[in-house]
Amino acid sequence: MASMSSLISPPNLTKLSFKPQLKQPFLQIPQPNLPKNLVLSSRPRKLRLSVAAEERTSTVASPSSEADRRLYIGNIPRTVNNDQLKEIVEEHGAVEKAEVMYDKYSGRSRRFAFVTMKTVEDANAAIEKLNGTEIGGREIKVNITEKPIAQVDLSLLQAEDSLYVDSPHKVYVGNLAKTVTSDTLKKFFSEKGKVMSAKVSRVPGTSKSGGFGFVSFSSEEEVEAAISSFNNAMLEGQQIRVNKA
Repeated sequence: MASMSSLISPPNLTKLSFKPQLKQPFLQIPQPNLPKNLVLSSRPRKLRLSVAAEERTSTVASPSSEADRRLYIGNIPRTVNNDQLKEIVEEHGAVEKAEVMYDKYSGRSRRFAFVTMKTVEDANAAIEKLNGTEIGGREIKVNITEKPIAQVDLSLLQAEDSLYVDSPHKVYVGNLAKTVTSDTLKKFFSEKGKVMSAKVSRVPGTSKSGGFGFVSFSSEEEVEAAISSFNNAMLEGQQIRVNKA
């Protein structure tokens, strides 16, 4: 019979040796003098550069960069709308927004628009490819929008526009010379009848004439007389077009 000691003694086990595993030393990289919101951290085989959130959001485009991407497109046909203009310009670069200008009184297109391109390169490409070309038989002008005129001059122009007296009886006058003013237009039409008011429309934010204007009268008979007398007449070297607004 086996002894009691043999029953409680564990069997012979192979002796295993264990060696302590040395930890990999932490890689220390001296940190240069960095801004407070810039943190340089390092780990074995990995280098990470962390930038504070406010730095990442500081890349928003400045207003000046948008101005460099904004195009003025003039002398477009009245039938061209925002979507059609965007489609035309997109053939030469990515378009962010296209906006045809309309007269607030008549609802008619003012024959010009503003198009904001995605990049300055797109804007330059559109100018190069489109300026001087034709849309619907009209030679268009494409360039970077002009800088706003001085505030004092802009205030004077706004005051002039506020003097315009609107009326349901008015005519649209197109193909005006750039030198024609609201006062010139009123005096010209006053030669054949009584004019309530007249104004030359301008490119928004500038003193530049939009090449068209409106003349208001007190009756429909005066409108018909003005169209009969002045349509295709010469005003400061250009043949003007006159029709109902």
